This record gives sequence, C-alpha cells and structure tokens, in this order.
Amino acid sequence: MQPRSARITGWGMYAPEGVLTNEDLARLVDTSDEWIFTRTGIRERRVAAPHETAATMGAIAAKRAIATAGLEADDIDMILLATCTPDYWLPSTAAFVKEAIGNRRAAAMDVSAACSGFVYGFATADAMVRSGMYRHVLVIGSELLTRFLDFTDRSTCILFGDGAGAVVLSASDEPGGGMLGAELTTDPEGAYFIWMPSGGSASPPSAQTVSRGEHYIRMEGRETYRYATKTLASTAVTAIERAGLTQDDIALFVPHQANLRIIEFVARSMGIDMGRVYVNVERYGNTSAASVPIALAEAVDSGRVQIGDNIVFVAFGAGFTSGAAVVEWTADPANGVRARAVVPTASVHLPADWRAAAPVPPELADILARRNGSALAEPEVPGSSQRGAPEPAEPVRAASGSVPPKVTA
Repeated sequence: MQPRSARITGWGMYAPEGVLTNEDLARLVDTSDEWIFTRTGIRERRVAAPHETAATMGAIAAKRAIATAGLEADDIDMILLATCTPDYWLPSTAAFVKEAIGNRRAAAMDVSAACSGFVYGFATADAMVRSGMYRHVLVIGSELLTRFLDFTDRSTCILFGDGAGAVVLSASDEPGGGMLGAELTTDPEGAYFIWMPSGGSASPPSAQTVSRGEHYIRMEGRETYRYATKTLASTAVTAIERAGLTQDDIALFVPHQANLRIIEFVARSMGIDMGRVYVNVERYGNTSAASVPIALAEAVDSGRVQIGDNIVFVAFGAGFTSGAAVVEWTADPANGVRARAVVPTASVHLPADWRAAAPVPPELADILARRNGSALAEPEVPGSSQRGAPEPAEPVRAASGSVPPKVTA
C-alpha cells in the first residue's frame, strides 16, 4: 500500500573531535588565517581520529537520526550512504553502517554523486518510500576527506574537513509534507575540474600513480566557482518551481557549505537575504556529501526550522552534479533532544588476516599530537598498523579464532 506522503522524521550529525585551524595549515603551506578566511569563510575544519572511518562516523549520525525519529535500528528498511571517501572500493560502506547501527534486516548501498550525493540519496529515498517499497529509509552523508588531500597544495588542503549527517525518511498516512519538488543535474563537461586521477579502473593504483600524487583530490578552483554560482541558483529555482512555490515561500535555504563567497553570491543572485540562509562553513569547511545533512541537523536543533516551514537544501559537486529538494517540515524540532542519549561510538568488524596502514596523514598527526598530547596519538586498534610499516610476518588473527576484531569510533 502506497503512503500518502514521505516525511523527514529523524535527523542527526557527527563531527570528529579533532580540529584543524587555519593557523595550523599556515605551518604546512604558504597561507594565513586571513588569506583563507577572506577567500572561503572557513576558520577551521574537523579531522577524524585514526580509528574513525566513513562508516563509523556515518553510523553515529545514523544512530542519532534513528533516535530522533523515535525508532529502533531494525525499523530501518533501507540504508543509502552518500560518500566519495568510502572505507573500501568494495564492499559498500553502507554495509558496514548497517552492522554498526545493529540493523539485521535493511538493504544497504552507497550513492556516488560527490558533494551532491546526499540530495541524490534523499530524492532516491523519497521515491522508494512514496512507491510503498519501503517504510523507513535512512539517508546518510559521510566523508573523510582529510585522508585524500595533498598538504602541499594550498588550493585544496584548506577547503575540506571530515564529518557525517543523516536523516530518516518515513512513510505517513497523512497527506502533505515531505518533499514538494526536486531537481537533479549532471554535466560531464566539468568532470575533470574536481577529480582524483588514479585509483579507479582507468588508472589503477601503482607505484607510479602514488609517486605522482594522483590519489589526492585535484580541483580547478575558478571553473568550479563559476559553475557553482550558476548552478546552485538555477537548480534551487527549478526545484522551487516544481514545488509550485515562489522564493518568498521558503523559510530557510540550506546550501552545500563549500565556500562562503559562493553562498553569498548565490543568495544575492536569487534576491535572498542571508538571514534566510543557514551557514556553518566557518566551523567545518567543505564536508562534501556530509555538508547538507550536517547543516540541516544543526539548523533544526538551533531553532531555525519550525513545523510547516518550507526549506530548500541544495548542493553541487564533482561530475559536475547538482541537486536541490524543497521540503515541507513536519517533525517536531524538540525531538532532537532524543539524540543526546546516543553514545558517540560505533564499531565494525575487520578481516582477521589484514592490517591497515596508519590512516591519518603524518602532517596532521604531528599537528594534532602537539596540541593534544597523547590523547590523539595513534591508538592500538586491531587491524591497523603504522603508515608505511612493513607487513607483519604472521597474519593477525581474531581472538580464539572466533569473531574478527572490531574497530571502534
């Protein structure tokens, strides 16, 4: 039986404890706090701890969204995880999130649309729920971008941070509410303006690709800026029109938090006062697919969203992709307090005969260790070893030959 509407019932976010400031970056590249802030609006960004992954961060945000919705983990029928920084190329990171939240029955898959991924996932979830296929769909954006940055490249390393956000989209027998209109676009002409040259089947990993730095994110800033300022506006306008609304009907815009200059330019071009735009890029930087759900969760919990409000979230990203959704908010914002009871930990099992290299770039590990002392030193986590260290002579086995070890965030 098809429901009468599909509504957001839960929301949650997770930001790692590690903070990387502009002053920290000035020790690594030729830059300054003033230079970064005036060009991007960013003051700091979060850095995941060595034991954290896209899966464990996404799972914590997911647990909070499930709690806010007043559901149990096994109430979730489908898990959609948007990321461009998966734990592994296969299996899906969504599969590990399923394990980490304690769900035993959901289907799970990743969504790859870079910074637009959460909006793409949300539109997919809406279709699944409205069709009657699933009753509760968990949509997550989780990114661990600091492990894919060249910290000698000032054009990229200043922009990105780590984090995760999530929503639960649920079937309702009541009419109205939920997504009123959407727009998704892809323009392959911009495919190589934001990309990672190697690691895929076109250029598999090799000693040469590593030595050439081809496993780091590369970006053409000017072309990306031009595309973003044009497409964010046009995509949002189209979604609003499809919803049968005007811009004056929108209580709050939640844009992708890539750059404050981009957000302000788009607001001016659409004639929107910045008082109706939620911005947190100063504290988190660009968290790609996690950007919109983090901002959405913060906006709701800070009282910026009320029942009956029409809100727009809009994003752009590599591909080039863009996506916008117009949503009538129906959930009680006070339900956000339920997330406070969620302990911010998550764990997934690891293979018994494999060790990962130390994941945190050494430049960041040094900075964070100097600031925090032993608290951010490399922990003894089963299944991990120091970056570049030789492989152990004997494989690491699970205790008593039973369940493989787990990594916990």
